[in-house]
Amino acid sequence: MEWKERELVFASRIGTPLEPDNLRRSWHPLRERLGLHTRFHDLRYSAVTLLLDLGVPPHIVRQIVGHSDIGVTMKIYAHASLDEQRKALGKLGEALS
Repeated sequence: MEWKERELVFASRIGTPLEPDNLRRSWHPLRERLGLHTRFHDLRYSAVTLLLDLGVPPHIVRQIVGHSDIGVTMKIYAHASLDEQRKALGKLGEALS
């Protein structure tokens, strides 16, 4: 079959979306070959954390990851980095002075 470009991060050998079970099954051999110790779920966690750190609105991140409730997204992933906390407190300090 011919490759079908769909700009997917994880694609089958012909460019179509991978079935979730096939992706999970192929992750273990791939990570061993690359010498990684990362669980597949760690990729999701990293992506969500990066999206939030990049300033993507939480309701958009919720849609991307498929949470039914934004509270789940915020409870699990929305831990502001120390730099973000410093920026926020700096803004507060500026506003109060």
